[in-house]
Amino acid sequence: METFEPDAPIFLVGFMATGKTTVGRILAARLGWRLVDLDDVIAREAGQSVTRIFEGEGEAGFRARETRALGAVSRERKVVVATGGGAACHEGNLRTMLDVGRVVALAITPEEAVRRARGGAGRPLLSGPDPVATATALLAGRAPFYARAHFSVDTVGRMPQDVARDVLAWVETDS
Repeated sequence: METFEPDAPIFLVGFMATGKTTVGRILAARLGWRLVDLDDVIAREAGQSVTRIFEGEGEAGFRARETRALGAVSRERKVVVATGGGAACHEGNLRTMLDVGRVVALAITPEEAVRRARGGAGRPLLSGPDPVATATALLAGRAPFYARAHFSVDTVGRMPQDVARDVLAWVETDS
């Protein structure tokens, strides 16, 4: 069993709509730590929304910004980091997270991701004619990265506070 420094960062990874930010907020409050939403950091540093960054710089530009932001955040202590759905799917980013802190994957089915994301802004990847097929393909490509997390929690049919409780229980046994 791996052990971690008690104040090592906790990185929440997983597909869109798994509740990374919501669970992160609850977890950070229970630990008395700070929550960092990586997409918010990127947007603040760029002075524009993530959508605008993608439009202006493309995915490559966004991913470069994401890597820089993750590098900075990964040096912090007593922080829960809610990452974007694709952040862990780039080897350098995943390796950084695995090396410096605890990586927790929040799991979801494609159908549940589409259900949760319906009507929500900022989910252009799921706005096509067959969002379940799109989510299924995306999740299949990302699953091998998420599987490398130190710990995984299924979020389907569960309240965020219950997911946070499971993560907290794991954190307390591995510190």
